[in-house]
Amino acid sequence: MADFLSEESAAVSYAHGVAENPLIGKTIGAMLDEVVAKFETNEALVSVWEHQRLTYTAFGEAVARCARALLAAGIRKADRVGIWSTNCVAWVVVQFATAKVGAILVNINPAYRLSELEYALNQSKTNFLIIGEGFKDVLFAEILEKLNGRLPHLHRIVSLVPVKGLMDWKTFLSRAGNVTPSELTRCEATLDFDDVINIQYTSGTTGFPKGAMLTHHNILNNAFWIGERMRLTSRDRLCIPVPFYHCFGMVLANLACVTHGATMVLPAPHFSPLQTLEAVALERCTALHGVPTMFIAELAHPRFGEFDLSTLRTGIMAGAPCPIEVMKRVMEEMHMAEITIACGMTETSPVCNMTEVDDPIETRVGTVGKVMPHQEQKIIDPTTGCILPRGEPGELCYRGYQVMRGYFGDLEATHRTIDEAGWLHGGDLAVMDARDYVRIVGRIKDMICRGGEKIFPREVEEFLFTHPKIAEAYVIGLPDPYYGEQVVAWVKLKEHETMTSDEVIAFCRGQIMDYKIPGAGEVRHRVSNHGDR
Repeated sequence: MADFLSEESAAVSYAHGVAENPLIGKTIGAMLDEVVAKFETNEALVSVWEHQRLTYTAFGEAVARCARALLAAGIRKADRVGIWSTNCVAWVVVQFATAKVGAILVNINPAYRLSELEYALNQSKTNFLIIGEGFKDVLFAEILEKLNGRLPHLHRIVSLVPVKGLMDWKTFLSRAGNVTPSELTRCEATLDFDDVINIQYTSGTTGFPKGAMLTHHNILNNAFWIGERMRLTSRDRLCIPVPFYHCFGMVLANLACVTHGATMVLPAPHFSPLQTLEAVALERCTALHGVPTMFIAELAHPRFGEFDLSTLRTGIMAGAPCPIEVMKRVMEEMHMAEITIACGMTETSPVCNMTEVDDPIETRVGTVGKVMPHQEQKIIDPTTGCILPRGEPGELCYRGYQVMRGYFGDLEATHRTIDEAGWLHGGDLAVMDARDYVRIVGRIKDMICRGGEKIFPREVEEFLFTHPKIAEAYVIGLPDPYYGEQVVAWVKLKEHETMTSDEVIAFCRGQIMDYKIPGAGEVRHRVSNHGDR
């Protein structure tokens, strides 16, 4: 029977992650207390740019103090506490302190400006806001001043730097003395690991961003299994140049470190290739996270060769496909032989697929990895909803502990995203191979239907990228009276190269199916030598 079931399962695009260890049935605060007790003297948090170092004991004390200050300020379970700041020690402390009191942390993108900030704070009904100084040339306090009277739910603002008229961080923390440790303990005893403790806004492709509600159980377990797949231990030191407001920084970095007693290293308030390289070398980091463009910037920095990166071992590259030549350089020149690829979405806490540290390079650049432990995924026909055979492209769906509770204040959008069986429909078009590894081929909204044939723009784009003269390629579908849609490509050439539309079409002939070739019908094409779109 077991053999029959395994053959049946292997025939369709369905996979579930099997693991010997169970899920963690604890709140984030309870997990932190256990880690602090186990790794007292290990460094928990090092901020190179702020010149701060905290052992796990000191970090635990800082989190408890902030939690008591929140209680003293009247913050209670399910109240929304926003944080609008670049990466810093206080951000991490607030992340864990809000979880300890059961407040819902609302992550605000530092790049938000007036209308975006107003929308996020009002839609989430944020009660309490902690702000940093600013981001680039924008001061956060000045933007908030312009919103005076337009934020009806916001009762108090605390600034991490002194600002006239606002409570400063030190004053806020001093109020912790008004709440005893036993009061905090009693508060924590009322919490449940299924409580929502985080709202993260998705960028969205249409309309306003939606606030994904994530629980202790969602992000704590996701972080733990991310760390496991990286083979993180308490001896690892992770350099974190990715932003905390995003799941990449908050979950894949901060929480993954804490669940394993590892060290969080903050190189700068926001990404700087030079400061990242300096931090890795100075702090002898063993792991480094980033999107491909970050790694490219680090490799291209004129001072790259000055830094000893030999302590690096692993890390995560996510956010976009990685060219194989970049991956080779990261593995060889940055010594990251065990770097992994991760993929998911905010609504899934976020990682659903990830490679192993010993996967071949082709797997790391050609797929987004396999299903994570304790998760399920399937690939379905977007029209019929039926599970497709392995190797056929369709919509990738997720089910398991990692699926968000829903979108804050938007039941309609929640029901459109999560079906009655608990499957979250992510909108990605993907293919699953015999080993459960997944390759993303596009988005449903981008799928082109030409004469009944389904065409995925990303597949055509990736083929066009192989031409030695082509630097960028973007494929879209345009209405056609006969075929329904036609394939159109915009191509940017490398510097000093020239190429005609006919040459692009000729390059495709015999390499990809005729109906996928841009220009197969009566559609005009443009080849750009300058990169203007």
